Amino acid sequence: MAMTDYELPCERDVAQVWERLGAGPADEHELTCPHCAAARESLLALREATSELAAEEDAPSPDLFGRIMSAVRAEVRRGSMVPLPTPEPGFVEVSEQAVAVVLRYAADTVDGVRARRCRVLAVGGGAVEVELTLAVSLRNATGGAALAQVRDRVTAAAAARVGLTLAKLDLLVDDIFEEDAVGEPAE
Repeated sequence: MAMTDYELPCERDVAQVWERLGAGPADEHELTCPHCAAARESLLALREATSELAAEEDAPSPDLFGRIMSAVRAEVRRGSMVPLPTPEPGFVEVSEQAVAVVLRYAADTVDGVRARRCRVLAVGGGAVEVELTLAVSLRNATGGAALAQVRDRVTAAAAARVGLTLAKLDLLVDDIFEEDAVGEPAE
């Protein structure tokens, strides 16, 4: 185990105390120095706990990932609200998160594109500004045609599915991924 440089008040390095743990009993200094004795005791406890953890053969339950993700999804809080235009007096609002989900889904329908993050900001009058971060397949060499499709589909989804106009749509490509023969991301 590599130790970082940490000098005890007695001017002995913790790494020296660690190295001496396997060398047998403590030397005269470690026996009489309260700092070294405390460090030695803590390091012995750490080594014992680490050994116990390493010896455990219990694997996590197969549904652990699903349970964690369910909890994460349940903890998502509704963000700011976006007012939707209505033909009659009154108001209807939708959360920015709900709008972002619809727009990410629209981007995901373009072959070789995976939506990452989507930020939605209401600017009034049923218009929003959107920043959509994407990952693009390596086979989309320039990405221009795919990004044009993303722009068209996201704009159409905002209008048809949510009833909003895009005042601004920024598309940011922050990753490139490789696909296998059937179009799935390679592992």
